Amino acid sequence: MNDIIELVLGYLRGIWRNRWYAMVCAWLVCVLGWTVVSILPDQYEVSARVIVDTQTILRPLLRDLTVEVDPDTQIALISRTLLSRPNLEEIARLAGLDTQAKGPNEIAQLIDELEKKINLVGMATGRQRENLNLYSISYISDNPKNATKVVQLALTIFEKKLLGGNRLDTESALRFLDSQVAEYEDRLSEAENRLKKFKLRNMGRMPSEGQNYNARLQQAAADLSAVRLELTQVENRRNSLQQQINEALQQQIKGDGEVVALPIDQRIQTLEQNLDELLIKFTDKHPDVNILRLTIADLKKQREQERLKYAASLAESGANARSQGVNTVYQQLKVRLAEEEANIASLKVRYDEYMKRYKELQAQISTLPQIEAELVALNRDYEVNRQKFDQLLARRESARLSQEAEITKQETRFRVVDPPRMPNKPSGPRRLLLMTLVLVAGLGAGVGLAFLLSQLWPTFDSRRGLMESTGIPVLGSVGMVLSPPALRRERRSTVAYVSFGGMLLVAYAGLIVVERVGLL
Repeated sequence: MNDIIELVLGYLRGIWRNRWYAMVCAWLVCVLGWTVVSILPDQYEVSARVIVDTQTILRPLLRDLTVEVDPDTQIALISRTLLSRPNLEEIARLAGLDTQAKGPNEIAQLIDELEKKINLVGMATGRQRENLNLYSISYISDNPKNATKVVQLALTIFEKKLLGGNRLDTESALRFLDSQVAEYEDRLSEAENRLKKFKLRNMGRMPSEGQNYNARLQQAAADLSAVRLELTQVENRRNSLQQQINEALQQQIKGDGEVVALPIDQRIQTLEQNLDELLIKFTDKHPDVNILRLTIADLKKQREQERLKYAASLAESGANARSQGVNTVYQQLKVRLAEEEANIASLKVRYDEYMKRYKELQAQISTLPQIEAELVALNRDYEVNRQKFDQLLARRESARLSQEAEITKQETRFRVVDPPRMPNKPSGPRRLLLMTLVLVAGLGAGVGLAFLLSQLWPTFDSRRGLMESTGIPVLGSVGMVLSPPALRRERRSTVAYVSFGGMLLVAYAGLIVVERVGLL
């Protein structure tokens, strides 16, 4: 501990020996610093505060009807890009600051200075709520008028970018959508014309709705098979009715169990007797026998026909009361037979039509699939253009509604809470603090210079220091005794030193008073 105290005392003694250097250095630093502080130009700070409120009643009303844009994100983006170079150049031009610049370099310096001095910060409020943004814009300049202009222009640009940015974007979007709608309208018209011409060119060969060629061919085959089966069934019913009618006619020919004799029966009987006589004489292969048998067969057929005619005449006349029941059945069978004949005729027409369609489809096996493929391609092109056209129309209406909302300025409210005012007093520089710092710096520089000199020009001012440096034991020391003239000189030197130090403090106090009064 004693060593440390001795070391500190040695440093202090070295500084005291070089005290005049310290005093001169302190005076030089203080005078120079105070002069610089005194000639510093006054700085005027102008600020303004604005509130941007995005919570309006129009937003929920227009939800899903307009283009959704997050206003909070937009405000944050604009606040970050407000101090971009184009905006700063516009501020400098409108404020007239660019007239003081004499070249591109000075203009660049001016823009850099504006970027450093203009501050845009978000401020927290006591009643912090969602969608409420409070911003402060400030600028420091040596000219209060210029500072006020800059802040006012920054506010104007902020409002224009905030309220007019969406409007410009919407206008450009509307122009783009209008051009796209017109283009797709032309495309849709061309697709419609191509589809119409294709349908007119292939009239009668167009596929049914929802069916391709294979489906149509299968359907035609199924229809043909169904009508063929139905025709077969009706023909079978017709044949059955015909057989029943024949049986009814046979019953009509008979009386009460007796067969009615016709003139042709006598001829047949005579020929049968002749045939028996020939068989006695000849074999079955004899030509006369064969001719006679053929003649008998023809007469029997003729007899059957005559019997049918006879029975029909009896049924029509109704003269025989005993066959009245058979006549009624016969009439019913005739009616049903006529119906079945009509059904057969209708089914044959249908069958011929289905067969014609089937053959036409088979004949166009290489044409219709190509037509269907072209039709599918044309319909697909038309549907794509129509869907795009409808989507563009809907989005254009949304953009137009968004533009109307922007024009009413109800989507976002921009309100200036504290407008920029021209300051009467400068806000800087803080000369009192700077002068105090200059005084401290001057005293520190003087002490530092004295300490440095004491280290550069060392002096032994104690026996212990001499002994530690030389390693030789020091037996004693002799104190210096000043003569009365030397003592007076020493005292005058001390008084002068204290006076110079006091004058330095008085000069500092005077400058403080002058600054307080405002003479500077």
